[in-house]
Amino acid sequence: MWFKDVELESENITLTPLTMAHADALVNAVTDGELWKLWFTSVPKAETISEYIATALEQKSKGLSLPFVVIQKASGEVIGSTRFCNADHVNQRVEIGYTWYSKAYQKTSCNTECKLLLLTHAFETLNAIAVEFRTSWHNQASRAAIARLGAKQDGVLRNHQRLPNGGYRDTVVFSIINTEWLAVKENLTFKLAMKSL
Repeated sequence: MWFKDVELESENITLTPLTMAHADALVNAVTDGELWKLWFTSVPKAETISEYIATALEQKSKGLSLPFVVIQKASGEVIGSTRFCNADHVNQRVEIGYTWYSKAYQKTSCNTECKLLLLTHAFETLNAIAVEFRTSWHNQASRAAIARLGAKQDGVLRNHQRLPNGGYRDTVVFSIINTEWLAVKENLTFKLAMKSL
């Protein structure tokens, strides 16, 4: 297995391996802002949290995923979720996805801290050669956030996934490669130090 359970920690955030015991805390987190109403995301509803966690843990058991809950250290509150997913250990590529935060923690240092933790682990512990990010064409906020990390847009997968309404999602693919990592790391560290999120 490429992935091993690990807890990652920054100044304000702890990423702890997701378990079914986090269900109630994730319901509280997702309710802040009713995040599931964003039609172009895969944020779970309160009534689908157990299924959401079960799917993540099934992917983890296959070595394809390493899901986390995001904890705000000062309060100990679970404020969201993120994960490594679609792992290709042979080619040392991984995606960071399924990321969402309570509305109260959006547009704070939370995302920058989480991504710095995950990218550092991917490039410096897992020795990944590339880390991907994928989002809906219509998710402008996510696309902007990914670009701010220093990821470059690789392209758009047209009609990539069928949507619940019968339509199709165009998926925008970004990546950071290992030769870019040191510059990206320095930039993210600088943003956090300057509180320029």
